[in-house]
Amino acid sequence: MNQKILLVEDDPNFGDVLRSYLEMNDYDVKLATDGVAGLEAYRKEKFDLCIFDVMMPKKDGFTLAKDIREKDSEVPIIFLTAKTMKEDVLQGFKIGADDYISKPFNSEELLYRIQAIMKRSQSKPDPNEEIKEFEIGKYHFNYPLRILTYNGEDGEQEKDKLSPKEAQLLRMFCLYMNDILPRSEALTKIWNEDNYFTARSMDVFVTKLRKYLKRDANIEIVNIHGNGFQLLVRSTEA
Repeated sequence: MNQKILLVEDDPNFGDVLRSYLEMNDYDVKLATDGVAGLEAYRKEKFDLCIFDVMMPKKDGFTLAKDIREKDSEVPIIFLTAKTMKEDVLQGFKIGADDYISKPFNSEELLYRIQAIMKRSQSKPDPNEEIKEFEIGKYHFNYPLRILTYNGEDGEQEKDKLSPKEAQLLRMFCLYMNDILPRSEALTKIWNEDNYFTARSMDVFVTKLRKYLKRDANIEIVNIHGNGFQLLVRSTEA
């Protein structure tokens, strides 16, 4: 069975051309011409990948992606846009984009990126996937539920609900606890690409995790210059 792609593009001519090109390469493509129609199509069918234009009527691509991420943290999302501002690119990655391609672009390049993302999303599971919960100092982290719980001195608990990418990154830090998490490995596994924009996006998420973990003075995320980051959890035993 052909893999299914949801393409949401408000330019009907460009959308038709892109759909035809992807169908020629054995993809089953559903085309919607605005964000509202795109969300409706997503709710009715199961898709292997989504491609969204950013600037669209009724519901822009970023808002559409946010709506979908609330329901599905796994389906790959690619943004197509004429906007090249770094802030816009970072916004897309913060929402949970897997790739970001600026118009005009080479159709063959898009095809290769789709193939790479599809391959990664269907790769063999990491044996560490079986580890679902972690103890981080005074914190308990439930990865499937994306809940980080702080256990206070008096038995009081404070809970934070993490975003999908926050949870993915914290999980990787836990797997590398007190060791160096290579930046390139985190970028490749979570953002699917190691470049300037994804690196800046990762920095944003590291800052967010530091804020979540600041209640425990024995926990620190250290920047290892030129290599990556280290989640340090110091022992409280004498």
